[in-house]
Amino acid sequence: MQGGNPVSGKSEDCLYLNVWTPAKSPKDKTPVLVWIYGGGFNFVGTAEPTYNGEKLAKKGVVLVSIAYRVGQLGFLAHPELSAESPNHVSGNYGLLDMIAALKWIKKNIAAFGGDPGKVTIFGESAGGIAVSMLCASPLAKGLFEGAISESGGSFGPTRTSTFPGENMKSLHDAEAAGEAYVKGGGYSSIASLRKVDADKLPAVRGLAWPIVDGWVIPDDQYTLYEAGKYNETPILVGYNSDEGASFSPPKTPEDYIAAVNKRYEKFADELIAAYPPGTGTVAKTARDLSRDAAFGWHTWSWATLQADRGKSKVFYYYFDQHPEYPAGSPRAGYGSTHGQEVAYVFGVLDPSSPQTGKTDLNISDAMGTYWTNFAKYGDPNGSGEPNWPPFSADHPEVMYFSQTAHAGPVPSAESLKVLDAYFKWRRSPDGKR
Repeated sequence: MQGGNPVSGKSEDCLYLNVWTPAKSPKDKTPVLVWIYGGGFNFVGTAEPTYNGEKLAKKGVVLVSIAYRVGQLGFLAHPELSAESPNHVSGNYGLLDMIAALKWIKKNIAAFGGDPGKVTIFGESAGGIAVSMLCASPLAKGLFEGAISESGGSFGPTRTSTFPGENMKSLHDAEAAGEAYVKGGGYSSIASLRKVDADKLPAVRGLAWPIVDGWVIPDDQYTLYEAGKYNETPILVGYNSDEGASFSPPKTPEDYIAAVNKRYEKFADELIAAYPPGTGTVAKTARDLSRDAAFGWHTWSWATLQADRGKSKVFYYYFDQHPEYPAGSPRAGYGSTHGQEVAYVFGVLDPSSPQTGKTDLNISDAMGTYWTNFAKYGDPNGSGEPNWPPFSADHPEVMYFSQTAHAGPVPSAESLKVLDAYFKWRRSPDGKR
């Protein structure tokens, strides 16, 4: 079942997974890549054609894609549900599904020629956010040996009213939202809600998101990483150049300025200066604030925190593969939008399409090689592709996928520091909301 109003889908019998294996024998011990799809924890599933694992499996990995509950059925918190739990929590059911799938993989993947001791999780958007949550969850300890996050990470503080990049609620606030959801749908209790057919459940209204419940997710992830309380593995993390173009970008510079003032309060002027709006039409620099608030800052913080406190290698990328749109055209100045890299990673670009050029196919092959190398070695290097340097505070290098694969500086580095100050303020007593 998928989120929405009405909820769509055919069945709650949904917890399956798919396996592509190049192995010839259960004794082959092939590294394993486990895909976790995105969709805002509301939509999508493993059956998307883009997620066909055949091409990646041919590069020498067992590719597994796992299903998990989404929407109300995956993430509704409520005091009655918490009272039923031996851990006194609710919500986060979708994350528990992922953990159950990883346990299944550890137990059974050897039968498909996979190596249960060499499992790497990877995901995009909500899937990439889930990867970061699994890296921080004590319940997932020992279930994987590597993590890849595409446009993910969850390092913002909890808030009662959420924004992209500040999506997390406390259990208390999520339970209160769950109570309002049940009453707003005209029901008196969880028991009465359970009698409703899944496709007739009330609308979601922002409920479908993981929460800081103290059990699956013990605390604000930023503070967990500061304290070294996470499941350390090598990580490969990054995002796309124009993520902000995919999330209702402001239509005018004036709209942008008003929205920044409303959300960022005392930091608005500094952020407008760091991410200027342009004149006449909204500049990409303005969209980059949405990109970084939702994805860029989280990725940068994750990479920085782990490089500083951990022992495992950190690899950081920036996907900027797109045509150069003519000046004056509707797409002039646009970069790579949210989710665009997924087809490149899975190697499912259509070579006969006029939109697919030679550099697209080269970038796709390189990304598939780097991703599968990472699953094999904990390092994307090793197969003749350009060297991808590890990220560190002393060497803050990022792999750019932009016509070629090449190393470069952290994008919008100085602007990210302003956004970092904003998030630090949000964690202070003065900034809490």
